[in-house]
Amino acid sequence: MELQVLNHPLVEHKLTVLRDKNTPSSIFRELVSELVTLEAYEATRNLEVVDKPIETPVAPMVGKTIAKPRPIIVPVLRAGLGMLDGMTRMMPSAEVGFLGMKRDEEHPTQQITYANRLPDDLSGRQCFLIDPMLATGGTLVAATHYLAEKGAKDVTAICIIAAPEGIKFVEENIDPSISFRVVVCGVDEGLNDKSYIVPGLGDAGDRLYGVID
Repeated sequence: MELQVLNHPLVEHKLTVLRDKNTPSSIFRELVSELVTLEAYEATRNLEVVDKPIETPVAPMVGKTIAKPRPIIVPVLRAGLGMLDGMTRMMPSAEVGFLGMKRDEEHPTQQITYANRLPDDLSGRQCFLIDPMLATGGTLVAATHYLAEKGAKDVTAICIIAAPEGIKFVEENIDPSISFRVVVCGVDEGLNDKSYIVPGLGDAGDRLYGVID
């Protein structure tokens, strides 16, 4: 597993405003999108490309274009939806799938899958999982293995913040046969007794879309 933590003044500034409990949902959503756009630049550094002959107004040349099959972006519902705009802004030609998972509150590292809108075969596809929080790591491991069952061998996870416990869990439990990378804006102190990231930013889904009872 490869972990990349962004180190940039713009990321630190935007992350601070994002964390502030007084930041309204409208600004929170915009900041998430902006941060993901910055992360996407690094997360796609190893994107596969092929040669493409073209003609400029001046002369012919051989440029580069994203290889096929096209990469796929997979938001983990529901909070991952808030990151989708930032990713598609950088990769408008990518396909989008959806994966619904939620934490089993009695077993924090175990997940319940409740929705799936993905191709049956992901062989040869570069997959980008997006989920704001890497807390216990259970969701990320389960989602990655779900993609692997469909043939995915190259997965990059993009999260806003992570906890050390979650990073460790992913390192210890991810299938080593998968080429796996995690890109985050920051790594926090740890988890509290409810498995929430501290200092964190609260429930990302609730702050993006409001509380659902």
